Amino acid sequence: MKIVILERDSVGADVSVDCISDFGEVTVYRNTVTLDEVRERVRDADIVIANKSPLREETLRDAPNVKLICEFATGFDNCDLDYCRSRGIRVTNVRDYCTAMVAQHTFCMALALSEKLPYYDNYVKSGAYSAQDRFSSFDLPFYELEGKTWGIVGMGNIGRRVAGIASAFGCRVIFHSVTGKSSCTDYPQVDKDTLLRESDFLSLHCPLSDITRNLIDGEALKRMKNTAVLINVARGGVVDNTALYHALLNGEIAAAGLDVVEREPLEESNPLSRIKDSCRLIITPHLAWASVEARTRCVLEAHENIAAFLRGEDRNVVNL
Repeated sequence: MKIVILERDSVGADVSVDCISDFGEVTVYRNTVTLDEVRERVRDADIVIANKSPLREETLRDAPNVKLICEFATGFDNCDLDYCRSRGIRVTNVRDYCTAMVAQHTFCMALALSEKLPYYDNYVKSGAYSAQDRFSSFDLPFYELEGKTWGIVGMGNIGRRVAGIASAFGCRVIFHSVTGKSSCTDYPQVDKDTLLRESDFLSLHCPLSDITRNLIDGEALKRMKNTAVLINVARGGVVDNTALYHALLNGEIAAAGLDVVEREPLEESNPLSRIKDSCRLIITPHLAWASVEARTRCVLEAHENIAAFLRGEDRNVVNL
């Protein structure tokens, strides 16, 4: 088997991919971006491992031996599933490998914003605390999670994990299903207007699709509490970034924590890049999924997908 890893850096240099060589000759590229690069590098491959590299007719048509595409990710929108199906190419993803980390990061941002941790950390390090004549400082008000309403969009594995943690903090949990097809009965399901109106914290854990793109737009933000905190660890396009900028500037919501933005990496033209107050806005560089443990699981899951394929089994196949 000839195996090509197109984006080795997508799982980090600190995580080994040596296990993939169990299945044959492996060619590794740190990153692969352009169509020409993809086309040339997959030409002789039997198995392609990728993350964001475009894998569709124009990059695969000159690669007659490709039988399997393995994503180093849960998402697979870089693949043309219909074309791959027409060629008999199986496409697999990895699932539930970063649930714990994304849920953890959700609360890291929520707690930092609600407790104004950036302000108080700077207060101490600036010397202001040492210069004051009292033992404590709490001039910038902060609040408890207990008793608050935590709203969720996307009640999959991550959403359910977040709901459980929020409940442990003493929050009332509600959720909205954008498709209306959620089978979750553990928490009240509400319509979008109720979700926006009642949530003190609103966290997003849904995939990006035609019905979730700009789900949180200017109108949605106006319907939220002016004390609300928005957390987006889903996809950047779920939130209208320009509308969020104006909502934060005008005090329509209190704060936002984003691990994803509309175009990544964050562009200077994105107005959110102008907000430097970390008590109002925290942006992390799409790392919520990327603990060492999660990235290791990602590689091992891809390994298991290849092993299953070679045994004639369909494991995590997304284009049957």
